[in-house]
Amino acid sequence: MEYLILVDSNDNPIGTEEKVKCHLPNGKLHRAFTILLFNRDGKLLLTQRSMDKMLWPGDWDGTVASHPRQSETYVSSAERRLPEELGISCKLDYLFKFEYHVPYKDIGSENEVCGTLIGIVDDPTKIKLVKEEIKDIKLNTLDDLLNDIKKSPQIYCPWMIVALYFLSESKKDILPQHSSILNKWIREDVKQILEKPLKYHFPDNKWELKK
Repeated sequence: MEYLILVDSNDNPIGTEEKVKCHLPNGKLHRAFTILLFNRDGKLLLTQRSMDKMLWPGDWDGTVASHPRQSETYVSSAERRLPEELGISCKLDYLFKFEYHVPYKDIGSENEVCGTLIGIVDDPTKIKLVKEEIKDIKLNTLDDLLNDIKKSPQIYCPWMIVALYFLSESKKDILPQHSSILNKWIREDVKQILEKPLKYHFPDNKWELKK
């Protein structure tokens, strides 16, 4: 049985709880992370969630989303989880974190403080999908992804859209190669374009950047 780290709104650990109980409709606030992997051309690697997932099955996500274990940092937990889902490893940098709460139908919810991490995959052809976790993958440019999110926000995971919205808030002391990729995805119009899709997922605006 997997236990998640419960946190307060300042991301201070306050206990643990069973994973399933954390994801009930009134799920408890817990720690999570999302990884954004890019190729050398600056395209974002997106993954389609397995149809076996309880929440958002078949929807498109960032590269990997999961939860830290006790004693792990955001970076160490993400670097552990990456090969477990995609069969590849790479160096990751921490960018920022945000808090959000969003229901999924009447089945459950996500209620998380979510750390966001960036990395570069040198050879996407080496990816080996774990089918219990991921159904498919695709590489998208910023413009292609924004256009698709505008057209079909319902097929994209809400936390991934929040992560894209806050990219301009990223830490500046990251690896130069990560910074150069990130700069391609930070544009003045990105937040404006994503506001309507975010309103679709969060009509009550339950999402915010955490310092």
